[in-house]
Amino acid sequence: MRKIALIVIFILLTLSTQIGGVVYLISIFVVKKNKKQYRLKRFLVFTVIYLFATYLIVPYTAPIFGRVKIKNASTIQSHNFLTKLMNRNYVSPELEDVIVEISEEISVKYPEIQLIYLDANFPFFDGFPLLPHLSHNDGKKIDIAFIYNGENGSPTNDKPSNSGYGVFEEPKENEFNQTENCKEKGAWQYDYPKYLTFGTNSNLTFNQTATKKLIELFVQNKNVKKIFIEPHLKQRMNLTSSKIRFQGCKAVRHDDHLHVQVN
Repeated sequence: MRKIALIVIFILLTLSTQIGGVVYLISIFVVKKNKKQYRLKRFLVFTVIYLFATYLIVPYTAPIFGRVKIKNASTIQSHNFLTKLMNRNYVSPELEDVIVEISEEISVKYPEIQLIYLDANFPFFDGFPLLPHLSHNDGKKIDIAFIYNGENGSPTNDKPSNSGYGVFEEPKENEFNQTENCKEKGAWQYDYPKYLTFGTNSNLTFNQTATKKLIELFVQNKNVKKIFIEPHLKQRMNLTSSKIRFQGCKAVRHDDHLHVQVN
């Protein structure tokens, strides 16, 4: 049972952080089971090595694999610190150029707004899955949060869920309900992000005007290949670009965030 537990921990740490499984094996090797309080010591060793690797090794080795760490800036920020802690904030240099450019452009129109990103990619190896996403595996994809208004009616950097996912801008009665359509076809997972909010903030409202402007800036960028949002939002915001597409029922709904990918 102990071996099975070790294997499970290794797999979970690898799938969630990419480097965590390797660091866990190192901590097991460094702290032997026969030492007093070995579990606590192993945890401390794991934490130190993991943080050292995440912040001082991985950012400098990721470029070998064609990825760069998204840099903090006055116009760019991750929604959740776990995105950075879990190494889910890596993109290709081309995609980083795009989000830097868009962040600066949107700040001209909305100086109080930052470009808030959610999950991007892991630092190493094309094809390595960034669960639960299906396609964030080559450095070319990133999820961008919608823009919302705060209680005072002004644009805010706050988001309606702690994870950035799972609070949907639902279709209205006169709009096509893609979620119902997909679930009727057997796509049970289509709206499961509603279970991954990790807490919500009901005092925010969707800022359609600012979000549309953000999407239009991505559309206008020549390096952006695809943008995924739900069909009812594309219709509601009168967006007509062929770059804006439906992601398919095998994925999850995109009326809580924007998926952007480059060539």
